[in-house]
Amino acid sequence: MSKRDSVKHKLDRRVGENVWGRPKSPVNKRDYGPGMHGQRRKGKLSDFGLQLMAKQKLKGYYGNITEKQFSRTYDEASDKKGNTAENLIGLLESRLDAIVYRAKFVPTVFAARQFVNHGHVMVNGVRSNIPSMRLRPGDVVEIRQKSKNMALVLEALQSAERDIPEYVDVDPKKMTATYVRIPEFAEVPYPCTMEPNLVVEFYSS
Repeated sequence: MSKRDSVKHKLDRRVGENVWGRPKSPVNKRDYGPGMHGQRRKGKLSDFGLQLMAKQKLKGYYGNITEKQFSRTYDEASDKKGNTAENLIGLLESRLDAIVYRAKFVPTVFAARQFVNHGHVMVNGVRSNIPSMRLRPGDVVEIRQKSKNMALVLEALQSAERDIPEYVDVDPKKMTATYVRIPEFAEVPYPCTMEPNLVVEFYSS
């Protein structure tokens, strides 16, 4: 098992949920935590434990985001007007790698980060290799011409494993995706329960 797969599987086991909705998730077979004492870790969590779990799950869902990056995103969300939890989700979903994943150009959020890093993507006609780049409504993401025949891309676009949300408009023939608008939390197709309100409580406490 690769290091990346190990990290993904460990998070699923730790939180006891199939975080990415993948058929190979270990919790489909074993719903207890990792490690030799995993089956005994079913005690009731404290309020802080629940908040920490919610934060780790949301941060982990978006791939290899560091704690520093995630904390900075939260600070930005709390500085904006409106509901901090909604703002946080909107900022996370506006990331370039998140939109590449939502458009089904790649099979996983981890692959999305690597795909962008390797320069396979253009934003508004300009090549970008920064996964954390923040998109604005109306921005157009396109797979570079030489990358359109990659097996990874063709298989992901044809996969029926997940649907494309309404806030991303995809043209599968041209392999372009337009970021239509910043989504509300209820619109984001998380395959497991996310609790951004607990994340806000975690950072506010």
